[in-house]
Amino acid sequence: MAARAAAQRSRCNRAGERAVGAERADRAALKPKVDESTRARVTEFPLSTRETPLMLDGPCGPLEALYLEAPEPKGLALICHPNPVQGGTMLNKVVSMLQRCARDAGYSTLRFNYRGVGASFGSHDMGSGEVDDAEAAARWLQAREPALPLTLFGFSFGGFVAASLAGRLERQGHAPSQLFMVAPAVMRLEGEHVPPAACSLTLVQPDADEVVDPAAVYAWSDALGRPHTLLKMAECGHFFHGRLTELKELVLPRL
Repeated sequence: MAARAAAQRSRCNRAGERAVGAERADRAALKPKVDESTRARVTEFPLSTRETPLMLDGPCGPLEALYLEAPEPKGLALICHPNPVQGGTMLNKVVSMLQRCARDAGYSTLRFNYRGVGASFGSHDMGSGEVDDAEAAARWLQAREPALPLTLFGFSFGGFVAASLAGRLERQGHAPSQLFMVAPAVMRLEGEHVPPAACSLTLVQPDADEVVDPAAVYAWSDALGRPHTLLKMAECGHFFHGRLTELKELVLPRL
């Protein structure tokens, strides 16, 4: 009986080994095949998505920021956030999407908090002070890669900040290559806050904007008197709820 039991255990073990082998073969067959040439390209040119937190020197003290250095950057991108008094920060979802657009296009990116926002020192100015902050951030970014072109992005109040900064840099002889204004607070662009006259300009305006009057943006666009692109998003509100992917599809090909 002992011999029969041993033989039975041996048969069970062999059956188990065959079942395990079959299961492994099935898993191997189901595993997606990897294109080795694609694997090599990914290994050679890794895309880092991790932004580095840092504090920049600003006009009123340190400014909180997030920086992403592209491996072989084609340009620099600075993103300006919406109204700080209404809760706008560099972590706003539209700002985050604009940062991802620039990242995916191969840009080194920098977003930052204005004075009085998050860990940034100072208090809100709601005008020239925030433009000064943006200029300090732009100078920091350009000092890292002086030969690369600068692209400015701004959402809502940040659209005003980015446009005012672009005009200021242009007058200083350091015009950015591109400016993207998304649902911009164009009503603030008056007096010393003059938009640029020469750099490539793209406006993205939601048709159902409940914060910035679309008619005001369209009238401002009509009065510009210079070449630019105006992109309208139908049935879309100011914060692009459920429409961020469409926003990316509009912006990314233009970078």
